[in-house]
Amino acid sequence: MAPADFPQHILRYRNQRAAQTVGLGGLSDTEWLDHFGRFHPLEGSFPKPLALRYHGHQFQNYNPDLGDGRGFLFAQLLDEKDRLLDLATKGSGQTPWSRQGDGRLTLKGGVREVLATTMLEALGVDTSKSFSLIETGESLHRGDEPSPTRSAVLVRLSHSHIRIGTFQRQAHLQDVDALSRLTAHVIEHYYPDCARETMAASAAALLEAVCARVAETGAKWIAAGFVHGVLNTDNINLTGESFDYGPWRFLPHYDPGFAAAYFDQTGLYAFGRQPDVLAWNLTRLAECLLPLGEQADLERALNTYFPAFQRALPTAFLARLGLVSEGAEADAALLETLFKFMASSKAPYEQVLFDWRGGMESAARAAKSPIAELYQSDAFAPVRARLVAFTPAPRLNLDNSYFKRAQPRTMLIDEVEAIWAPIAADDDWCGFEKALTEIADMGRAYGHMP
Repeated sequence: MAPADFPQHILRYRNQRAAQTVGLGGLSDTEWLDHFGRFHPLEGSFPKPLALRYHGHQFQNYNPDLGDGRGFLFAQLLDEKDRLLDLATKGSGQTPWSRQGDGRLTLKGGVREVLATTMLEALGVDTSKSFSLIETGESLHRGDEPSPTRSAVLVRLSHSHIRIGTFQRQAHLQDVDALSRLTAHVIEHYYPDCARETMAASAAALLEAVCARVAETGAKWIAAGFVHGVLNTDNINLTGESFDYGPWRFLPHYDPGFAAAYFDQTGLYAFGRQPDVLAWNLTRLAECLLPLGEQADLERALNTYFPAFQRALPTAFLARLGLVSEGAEADAALLETLFKFMASSKAPYEQVLFDWRGGMESAARAAKSPIAELYQSDAFAPVRARLVAFTPAPRLNLDNSYFKRAQPRTMLIDEVEAIWAPIAADDDWCGFEKALTEIADMGRAYGHMP
């Protein structure tokens, strides 16, 4: 693979914190542009980038004509925990899988991905990291935003870019040997605890482990009020990280039917349907593994997904609220009353979780909230009654300046557009930089960022 030769390279975002974890924090800006704008190889990694081929169900319709159409795997390296990580691109030019696309990324799309990943990381979601964003000086034409528009190339840091769709391709081709080698590779590098004496047992163990990771990520999306938007099988990664951000949104208020993508006209990937869609996608992975394993064992492994999700959801919300579990029954009851209140009141989703950080420990703070009146309503009374029984978790950080704010940092669609508008009009990046500073403050307050 050869990257595009861009006419311009302007560094717009450099994730120095992530760079430090993979030994690249000492790069000068010139070296950074050479590696992540011109794609000069990193020492010790690939001499040339790789475009990966995969298949996938897109809106649950099978498509064998997929692959890295505007990106490639640029490098692999180890982080400070000796985990194998990928540096992969978005907008780096055409590949054999571009399907007549230009292989480019709009600058707005890059800005949106930086905002999504940093926000999710701050809220405790396991996500790919936006590593670098470089404006590349081309004019792009797109049907879904004003054109011509500015171009960029993004580099993301992720644990893996092996997708359910990667397995689907080998299964579709009926290449059992390749499927076996792919499974062994994933177990060796990402799930070593799943290695068993036989491939059949290893495949079942891998499926169960992937189900657990995906369930945890899905639960954290719900706790973050996040809607991914396009949960195709090629957008679900074997290591369970949230990645591949397109028309994402955060909820303004609790609404199970809220869809992120304008083209999701049936609401297939709506907020409240995400757990079920993840299960559907995992079922496709289980089907891929049938040539390697026993059907009964794979079904058993697949059936661990919903119990895992049901455990992960209260855990994710208690983490957001900074509360200690009082047992499965009490945890579930709190969550049920909280959802009922948010559904009936239409209270701002993030505001409620922000106001009640630490449960009754924050009662006085919640009484000063912009939506304090809602907390005096009959609808909130069952939530308050449940909260009384919960113990605040250690290290709540309520003395952090972030919790002195009247309103939390949010990233609703209007806020994203307000960040982009001055960039588009005047090349004014102040709003973008301010948002990132506030997100980092939030991440430190919640204990998810150093």
